[in-house]
Amino acid sequence: MAIVDVRILVEGASDVEVVSKALQGLALGSEYNITISAIIPTTNVEIAKSAAAGADLLIIATDADRVGRELAERLFNELGEMVGHIERMKLPLGHDLEHVDVELVRKELKNTLVRAGLKSLQVLPEYMELRKQLLDIKGRYDELANEYEALYNEHEELQKKYDELYSEYKRLTSENEGLKELLEKRARPVKIEDAWKNLFPAEPVPDERILALAVEKLGLNGKIIVGQGYIFAEEDALIEELLRTVYLSLAVKDELESEKPKAEPIASPSEPKPVEPETENIVENPEVKPEELERLLKGMDNE
Repeated sequence: MAIVDVRILVEGASDVEVVSKALQGLALGSEYNITISAIIPTTNVEIAKSAAAGADLLIIATDADRVGRELAERLFNELGEMVGHIERMKLPLGHDLEHVDVELVRKELKNTLVRAGLKSLQVLPEYMELRKQLLDIKGRYDELANEYEALYNEHEELQKKYDELYSEYKRLTSENEGLKELLEKRARPVKIEDAWKNLFPAEPVPDERILALAVEKLGLNGKIIVGQGYIFAEEDALIEELLRTVYLSLAVKDELESEKPKAEPIASPSEPKPVEPETENIVENPEVKPEELERLLKGMDNE
């Protein structure tokens, strides 16, 4: 059982002697589990605050006259929130130990302690209710603490999974960006006409078979595909290179053909030189009928 810390405030040093004398006949420790830890002689409020702070019970022992009552009231108002409980005790007038009735002081001190105890009993139901509420709150707090710990552990697990998923997300995002970049770089099938006109607007578009032959001769099978009027390669540069090569080849071929001299036809030795018909024997008759032409041809055969 905890010991009750009791402190007594008095007006002066003579009051200290009187109270100390009265306490000698009281077995407060064994009977009431009380200890008088200090008797403070002062009328200064600030000193009283410093000396009384933290006491379980503060007894303000002043004279029963008007000055004593006013001092007790002022101290009561100032120190009420600094101690557990305050109780007033009236000292008899005249503090000379030779004339004061110590037994009367002792009785007043006991009565003061009893009053303080009874007042404490009055608040006991309220205290018990508060204690019950405190225990309920503590139980709820412990329950919430357990829930918090479980949620915290779950949060840690979810955070770990989140970090793993986020790392995977970053990796997939990076991979996706790389694929997008690769797809953007890959050439799409384009029309042969569009590709050729883009490079050589004034030149006629070569036949698709010429491009296919160039792909085969240059060893570009699998890298460049030509067909159905379209041309495809993984890189645009390959298409451009092929078209420029074809253009150059066609230009060189045309140039060589234009510079080559035209050879006159040589008559074969076995063939007789054609005899020019005599003009005078030809009779112009635009109205020669087919049957007459046939008769003439038969006559020539008979001769």
